[in-house]
Amino acid sequence: MYDATPMTDSALRAHVLAILDGGGAHARAREVLRGFPWRKVGVRAPGFAHSAWELLEHLRIGQNDIVRFGLEPRYRSPKWPSGYWPKSPEPPSRSAWSDSARSFLADLGACRRIARDRRVDLLAPIAHSPDATWLYELLLVADHNAYHLGQLMQLRRALEAMYV
Repeated sequence: MYDATPMTDSALRAHVLAILDGGGAHARAREVLRGFPWRKVGVRAPGFAHSAWELLEHLRIGQNDIVRFGLEPRYRSPKWPSGYWPKSPEPPSRSAWSDSARSFLADLGACRRIARDRRVDLLAPIAHSPDATWLYELLLVADHNAYHLGQLMQLRRALEAMYV
């Protein structure tokens, strides 16, 4: 039965943090990225539209876009869809993969800080974008990340099966 009692601010923040962190029905970003086989990050496995590099960069760019949109009134998003995907299925270097993963995890940390910050009213319109709220933006991050981290996890399994 549905409980009509209004959710407290603390409970709402706890739910947002849980969905951002993953676990339960969602993959955790750190676990998916940890130890991804370097020699396979630029490979598009049969049946998969993207390489691990393409998925990671898309995750990083998309999440960074959402964070910057919420924090920077003058920020302009990249052109869709070209600005949200790398040009090549292969990273330019090993450090590019590591840098992208670190940047993605850092922006995920920024999302978590926003969710925990009681000075941020998650339900209030963002000042420079009255049609958006931090609750919506953080749930958008969680949803987008869950989808593509799931793809990345499935790709990893397929690549590992190919190279046994």
